[in-house]
Amino acid sequence: MNYQETLDYLFHALPMFQRVGASAFKKDLHNTIELCNHLGNPEKKFKSIHIAGTNGKGSTSHSMAAILQSAGYKTGLYTSPHLKSFTERIRIDGKEIAEDAVVQFVAENKDFLDKLKPSFFEMTVGMAFWYFVQEKVDIAVIEVGMGGKFDSTNLITPELCIITNIGWDHMQFLGDTLPLIAGEKAGIIKHQVPVIISQTQEETSSVFKEKAAEMKAPIVFANQVWKVERRPEIERLENRRLATFKVEKEGKINELEFGLLGNYQRLNLPGILEGVAQLRKQGWDISDESLKTGLEEVTTLTGLKGRWQILAEKPLTICDTGHNEPGIKEILDQLKTYSFKQLWMVIGMVQDKDISKILALLPKDANYIFCQAEIPRALAADQLAAKAFESGLKGEIIPSVNEAYNYARKNAGQDDLIFVGGSTFVVAEIEDL
Repeated sequence: MNYQETLDYLFHALPMFQRVGASAFKKDLHNTIELCNHLGNPEKKFKSIHIAGTNGKGSTSHSMAAILQSAGYKTGLYTSPHLKSFTERIRIDGKEIAEDAVVQFVAENKDFLDKLKPSFFEMTVGMAFWYFVQEKVDIAVIEVGMGGKFDSTNLITPELCIITNIGWDHMQFLGDTLPLIAGEKAGIIKHQVPVIISQTQEETSSVFKEKAAEMKAPIVFANQVWKVERRPEIERLENRRLATFKVEKEGKINELEFGLLGNYQRLNLPGILEGVAQLRKQGWDISDESLKTGLEEVTTLTGLKGRWQILAEKPLTICDTGHNEPGIKEILDQLKTYSFKQLWMVIGMVQDKDISKILALLPKDANYIFCQAEIPRALAADQLAAKAFESGLKGEIIPSVNEAYNYARKNAGQDDLIFVGGSTFVVAEIEDL
């Protein structure tokens, strides 16, 4: 098979959560264990950092990878879902896995894959582990797909675990209380492996402390060590491509610049900074200059997209992949810091989540354009519009993401603001991304 045929096989022969949702989710590690055994247990042959959480795990993973890369380490990075191209999921030093390597992996293992019938995610994890061993990475940053305990990535024994935060997402799989969700994410905590909790949350702290004690794992609540605040920008936000944060630790105050512009990065930075501190304790050579470069150039070094990304000026156009209640709250809070005449919201969502709480948060005075991503999981634009109407939101129904996006660009005034989001998969389809 050539690359396109290989992709078709992966996308259609293996159930894919990104496309179909619940039917692709399995709450056991059997297939991943079988696949890794078949591959010669690559998960045991490279050093790693494991990162879980409801929001912020993607930004944290890319940031840790960028810092390690800047320090001169050959750094693997595994993340999901991809936005534009399958190969985004597996990178080394920011460079996506070669198409030839994808073809090689499937060709060499197709008979086994046909017999095992893993999910798309299980197969991708196996491919990432195999590739990192093939390419002899010094370390790989591995982002959890969903939850932690039963996530396919949870076969590694890392140098360090980071759990960013706990919020309401994927409740049908992970549980319907924050402590239950935290319990699933705490499943990545390993025996005597340091664990960092980026954000202290009253409802979940005891869950992490108990699991860490059980595993004899040193635990640090990073935001109790690192106090991080976003500096108000002196010049207009949209003209800057770096955000400034004030960082205080043990009475010492510094400023750092971050290449990710979302205000919510103040919640991720304590975990990232403590992650670097822990790696230094373990003997990893990460200079202050490497830390600075990694944070400032994270998007260039790793190819991260869709995190408070400015797509155009006049009208200012921003997209963000935040899609659950805590993520949307942060987005709306940041939008309030901008000056504009009219807000336009190009919004699409998926059908397998309760969106009523999110719709209730959205501003009533914005102009809405309801759209849907081209995946089976997408909520039909007209159904989204009907649910939104119940929350007092009105607008146009334009199913195509890019037609909706272009409609907003055409009709918005120069001093208006356009936001595109509601779902990772809507952001993925933006032609200007």
